[in-house]
Amino acid sequence: MPITPKKAADDLKVEKKEAVEEVFIPEEPKWSLDEIILPAEVKAQILDVATYADNAHRVFELWGFKRTHKFSRRIGINLYGAPGTGKTMAAHAIARELGRKILIVNYADIESKYVGETPKNIRKAFEAAKNSNSILFFDEADAILSKRVTNMTQAVDVSVNQTRSVMLMLMNEFQDFIIFATNFIENFDPAFMRRISIHVKFTLPDEECRKKLWRMYTPPEVPNNIDFDELAKKFDGISGSDISNAMLNSAFKAARLKADELDKSLVFEAVENILASKRANAGN
Repeated sequence: MPITPKKAADDLKVEKKEAVEEVFIPEEPKWSLDEIILPAEVKAQILDVATYADNAHRVFELWGFKRTHKFSRRIGINLYGAPGTGKTMAAHAIARELGRKILIVNYADIESKYVGETPKNIRKAFEAAKNSNSILFFDEADAILSKRVTNMTQAVDVSVNQTRSVMLMLMNEFQDFIIFATNFIENFDPAFMRRISIHVKFTLPDEECRKKLWRMYTPPEVPNNIDFDELAKKFDGISGSDISNAMLNSAFKAARLKADELDKSLVFEAVENILASKRANAGN
C-alpha cells in the first residue's frame, strides 16, 4: 500500500509523541545528603526541605494549617546560584531522602519548534511525575520560568507567553514537590517567584568545604603529596565541579607523564587552567 502524505504526517506525529513520552522517565536519585558537601547554612535549608514530608502531618493536620493554607501542600523549591555548586546533586539528594524517584526535565526535552507543542510537552512531564509518584525537577529552569514577552510582534512571542501561562496553571494545580535549579534567578518572572515557596542560594564553597571537597575527590588509592589544607587556602572562587575536574585532569596528566605519584604541582596547574578559562569566559 503506497504511503500517502497524510499517512506520513500521521506517522510522524505518532513518532514524535512516543519520543516525547519516552523522555519523561523517572530514575533513581544518584546522590544522597551524606554524599554532598555544602556550607552549613545551605545544608540546613536542604534538610528543612527534605524533612517536609515527615512534618506535613503535624503542620497541616495537628496545627491546623490545612484550613489557612488550603492549597499549599504543593511545595516549590528553587535552588539557585553559581554553576557547579551542587544544585543538581541536592535535587537528587532531596528525592532520595523522601524515598522517591526523580523525574528530570530539561528545556531541550520539552521545547518544540512547532508552535503550541511545548505546552503540551510540559503537561506530559507533570502527568508523568504524578502517575509515577516522582519528584519533578526542572533543571536550568530559567529557560521556562523567564519573564513573559510584553511587546509581542511574532507568533513565537505568543507561544512563549502561552507556555508560561500553562506552566503557571500546572504549578497551581500540582499539589506535590517541584524542584527548580537555575544559575540565573534574575531571569525568573515575578509570577513564578511568588509561587515558589522556598529559595535556597548555593554559594561557592568556603575554605572548610573546599578542604572536604579536595579530600572527597582524591581517591585513597592514588599516591600523592597533596596538602589539602594548602589547596583549600591557595585557591578560592572555585566550585565543587571545578575541584572534581582539576583532580581528574591532573591525574590524567600524571599518568601521561608516567609519574610515580600525583604531584601537587600538577593539581595547581589544573586549577590555574580552570581559573584562566573562567576569566576568559568573563571577558577579563
